Order: sequence, then structure tokens, then C-alpha cells
Amino acid sequence: MVELVDQQIEELILRSTHASSITKIEEIQELWSGYGKILRVSVSDGQPESVILKLINFKKASSHPRGWNTNISHERKLHSYEVELEWYKNYSHQCNDLCSVPKTLLIKEFDDRALIILEDLDLSGFPGRSLDLSPVQIRLCLRWLANFHGQFLGASPTGLWEQGSYWHLDTRPDELKAMKNKRLQQAAPLIDEKLKDCTFKTIIHGDAKPANFCFTSNNKDVAAVDFQYVGGGCGMKDIAYLLGACTDSNNKTEKEYLDFYFEQLKTTVKPDTDFESLEAEWQSLYPYAVADFQRFLNGWSPDHWKVNDHAMELTEEVVNKCLKEI
Repeated sequence: MVELVDQQIEELILRSTHASSITKIEEIQELWSGYGKILRVSVSDGQPESVILKLINFKKASSHPRGWNTNISHERKLHSYEVELEWYKNYSHQCNDLCSVPKTLLIKEFDDRALIILEDLDLSGFPGRSLDLSPVQIRLCLRWLANFHGQFLGASPTGLWEQGSYWHLDTRPDELKAMKNKRLQQAAPLIDEKLKDCTFKTIIHGDAKPANFCFTSNNKDVAAVDFQYVGGGCGMKDIAYLLGACTDSNNKTEKEYLDFYFEQLKTTVKPDTDFESLEAEWQSLYPYAVADFQRFLNGWSPDHWKVNDHAMELTEEVVNKCLKEI
């Protein structure tokens, strides 16, 4: 067995699973920029038979995949892990079966590191992963997001990001300065303000990409993971990010997916919600959410594959509106 955990961590795993010994440790992945790793740990005579262990190292990482190895970047990532710890401590249990997330078995914080022991979703019936989502899978993810947004509609994101998502403007000054699209750069604060000041706020996932969704084998249900950037905001940020990551969206397919999302959202919000006003506001903010993410990409990685003609058409329309207000 590869020695990936020390004795103290091994004892915590055995205690949380009531197991006699660890039989296997599998490294699933390293955390972004070297801030730790995610492991699958199998145990003997325990319940459950395996768990997911997220080990977080709060010391500054030595490298960044795209070269953004700054103090701002480091502080943002440190806060993201603090947010995720808070999420699993105080929020995740509020998710219902239509927005499934892993159950929290144990959280332990040390001076310079922390660990989260979570339910193994593979073991719980969600073994499917896909970076190229089918239309059925996209709808499952939209249904998950609709139920998630409905569940937390109006909730205060105490202890989470005040603004959810890893690309929001307040945490991306370096990327803003690096932008080549000067019109979009000029409009960026107004786009951010429009999203920030929406009437109907919820808690958003903040990183709703295909890799963070886990499917049942029959593609009837889905769960989600990775809550480092969960926080307050307009639900359209999650939807624009998901659709931008898994479709070559055009007006027709985009409208179909948005209509499906709002149909699902309507079934999950509280009966006294003014849903007509909610839908009208969020529909109007969808292009702003697209433009907001394109703003980030323009400064971070302007040649990224998520920069496409349809996204830029929506972005240009938003920029034109914003610059008329200046």
C-alpha cells in the first residue's frame, strides 16, 4: 500500500468508518496548483467500505498551471478551502435528493493543513463521469442546479464566498489588467454590478463544470462535488458556466436548456415566491453571466476553447448596453 497518509490521519479514517484497518489507498488527483490531493481509501470491516479523503495543504504552492502564482492567487485559494470546510460543516446537509452531494463523515483542521472525509459517491451509486456531456446528462445537471438554487433561494452565504464563482471580478484584478479586449475591460465593473445587485439571490455552486458532476450508471440521477467556490449570487452564473463548458451553444439549444432549467426551478422554489419576476430577472441576466465569464477568460486565457462566436455575440450585446450607461 502506498504510504500517502500518516498515522494520525490513518487513525481518523479508521475512527470515522469504525474499521479495523486500511486495505487500499488510491490517489484520485492532486488539487489545483499543488494544494493537496484527493484519495480514495478502502477499509476492512468498516462502514462504509471506502471513503474519499481530501487533504488540503495551506502552505503556498510552488507552481500554477498557467503561471498565475501571485499572492492574490494564493489568498484566493486559501479562502476557497476555508469556504469548502464551512460548506461541509454547515450547509451540505441541507441538500435534498434532487441536489445530492457527498455526506460529510469527518472534518479536521490542523495549523497548516486540513482534511475532509466524505462519502464515496462511486460506492453510493454515482460512478459515472464525463467531460463530454450528452443532452440527457446536461439536463440532469440543469435539474441539479435548479433544485440547488431553489433550495437556497434567499439564503445568506454566511461563511461562504459573498459572491460565488472562482472568476468574480473582486478576486481577479490581475486578469482584469491583462485583458486585451478593452471595451469588455471597460464594461467589466458594470457587468459585475448588474449580477451582484440582482433582486433574487441564491447560493450558487460556483464551479459547475462537467468534471464536478457524478452520474448514476443509467443516467437517471446526478450528484455534485467540489464546493470551493460556493457562495451568494445569481443562479445564471452557474447556468452560463455549465452551458459554456459542455455545449457549442446556439440560440436554439440555449433557449431549450434555459426553458428546461426554469421549468425545474419553478417546481422547487417556495410557493410564495414571485416566480414570474424571478424568471424575468434571471433570463435578462443570463447574457451578463456569459459576458462576465468571457471577461475572466479574456484576461486569463484569451485563446481558451470556451471563447466561441455565440458567447462573444452575447458578450458584445452586453458590452454595448453597459457602455451606453457610462
